[in-house]
Amino acid sequence: MGRPNVGKSTLFNRLVGSRRAIVGDEPGITRDRLYGDSEWRGRRFRVVDTGGIVPEDKEFIPAEIFRQARVAFDEAAAIVMVVDGRTELAAPDLELARLLKKTGKPLLLAVNKIDSDRQEALTGDFHRLGLKNIFPLSAEHGHGVDDLLDELLAVLTAKEQVSDGNALTTGGTEVTEEAEDPKIPEFAADGEGAVESVIEEPTTDNQPPTTEVKIAIIGHPNVGKSTLLNQLTGTSRAIVSPIPGTTRDAVDEIVERNGKRFRFIDTAGIRRKGKTRLMAEKLSVVMSRKHLEDADIALLVIDATEGVSSLDATIAGYAHESGRSLIILVNKWDLITTGKNRAISQARAARIQDSKRPQDHKLYVERLRDSLKFLSYAPVLFVSAATGKNVDNIFPLVEEVAAERRKRIATGEMNRFLKTVDFERASVPMSQRVRILYMTQSNVAPPTFILFTDRAVKLHFSYQRFLENQIRHAFGFVGTPIWIKNRARE
Repeated sequence: MGRPNVGKSTLFNRLVGSRRAIVGDEPGITRDRLYGDSEWRGRRFRVVDTGGIVPEDKEFIPAEIFRQARVAFDEAAAIVMVVDGRTELAAPDLELARLLKKTGKPLLLAVNKIDSDRQEALTGDFHRLGLKNIFPLSAEHGHGVDDLLDELLAVLTAKEQVSDGNALTTGGTEVTEEAEDPKIPEFAADGEGAVESVIEEPTTDNQPPTTEVKIAIIGHPNVGKSTLLNQLTGTSRAIVSPIPGTTRDAVDEIVERNGKRFRFIDTAGIRRKGKTRLMAEKLSVVMSRKHLEDADIALLVIDATEGVSSLDATIAGYAHESGRSLIILVNKWDLITTGKNRAISQARAARIQDSKRPQDHKLYVERLRDSLKFLSYAPVLFVSAATGKNVDNIFPLVEEVAAERRKRIATGEMNRFLKTVDFERASVPMSQRVRILYMTQSNVAPPTFILFTDRAVKLHFSYQRFLENQIRHAFGFVGTPIWIKNRARE
């Protein structure tokens, strides 16, 4: 934890070993809290990066950042306060140190941006914060980080020994604070320096492995992605505000439901290049696409009051081309049904028609399908993230799409299907027609099929589309793109 722009996210990235958090020279880039796993000297621990805290700032975003940070240090086993060693100690630093000392948690001070031994003299002024454990370090270059981690291990090991000695006994049975949880908190970090670790119980061979489905929530700014994440997880995990672009780092949360694990990832709103001015905004778009490509399923959130825009189509294209499965969520539908807003259509004739039937699902889906023709396979669900209406219906739909994404069809079954297809119905020029000798599914996630043909000709797009439609009609593959490749038989 610390004030804005002191290097918390740089330290976080150093500890987790990846560029999980966006880092830049602009203050206040991190807003939501970010979690990452790390390891030091055989001990696994979780580090939590928080936004820059200015305790007395009453503006909405800084106040929400402070609320998120409080959740982090309430959960933490230890806290690392980060300060900028190259700037003078400021009143917000003193106030923050006072607040953190009140938590009663082990508190360490990381004086960042000390890139050489000669600069260590700059740490003298920070003794005024009244903290004993002071560590000069450079998060960017890694200098001094090992000393910080060694001390954290020592402090938390001592804390665990004290906790073990104070275990309560009830009815002859020893009970500890962690007794109900099979994973005992051992050393975890909340806040960009708050730490909490986990010791795992040994697993047995007869325990079924848990399959985690990764779901990225995508869309342009201010369509309700963060509100949706909070509804899905039943928490206030993401900061929600009417200001477009509030979310910058991708925020993820795991939900366990009916024995299945779902990791929902709230990505930053994707904008057009010309609309991103700050470096943090540009990086957030890059990171959004990266997290999309790491996901299994994308929830494309459309604002019902705006209709489908060209930007929505572009974002959907990113998911489609990367092979992600897709579910289209039409959000804010409650504003349409209550008459507070009316769906916007581009053409005047369409607006007139919409005004006559503003609450008609079928009409809206027709408009949506017309704008997103390449997503004909994606199911559509009307929801209200603000009220929670229909949000629970997302889970069974995600399960279905995840299963379809990993479906595999046996080669024999594929070739029996091939004999039933009337390829004369495909509108393909004669010069580009090929004879399919046999067909096999080579991969899943997404389903990939290889055609063995009589000659080496690139499949005509209408031929490929015809075959894809026939495959879907016979085998389903709801919500997932299908990739088709062809090879000439040698």
